[in-house]
Amino acid sequence: MKYDPFATFINDVESMRRTIPSEAELVQHVASRLAHLNRDTHWLPVSARQPSDEGYVQHVLHVAPDGGFSVCALVWKPGQSTPVHDHVAWCVVGVYEGVEREIRYRLDRSGASPCLVQCGTCTATAGEAAAMLPDGKDIHSVINAGDSVAISIHVYGADLNKLGSSINRRFDHLPIRGTAPTAL
Repeated sequence: MKYDPFATFINDVESMRRTIPSEAELVQHVASRLAHLNRDTHWLPVSARQPSDEGYVQHVLHVAPDGGFSVCALVWKPGQSTPVHDHVAWCVVGVYEGVEREIRYRLDRSGASPCLVQCGTCTATAGEAAAMLPDGKDIHSVINAGDSVAISIHVYGADLNKLGSSINRRFDHLPIRGTAPTAL
């Protein structure tokens, strides 16, 4: 029987979901495991590496039978980006190929109307992974910051077949005012 790195990853995530009760601890373990998976540059099928001229594209790779988590590949051409958003479920993101820049924001409600304040940036390259909790502190946008296709693998703690694009809450309707530099 041939070794299948992605099937092993899915089994590992299922096992972690059963044995790690803390969501904060779970996402850290999934992030570590995803970084390890993405060091193998051959596991992702060619069909899930296809970009689009219309914007970044999402290829769903797996949805757990109980809907407890989903895995997808996001493929970006240079300069393509997401709107400003956060997540309604935990999320782990690992760069499979290329370079992605995340711009982070905080919601500022101190003025007459809410706005976003940029609070940092982070650049990630192949083999790196990060974890996010749905705690209102993960407002961000992502852009392919390189000069070639970028691919990131996203593991969401929800069923993408049911939630689809509502896995994200969008904030691009809010103005962005100033910056609050923060080391990330």
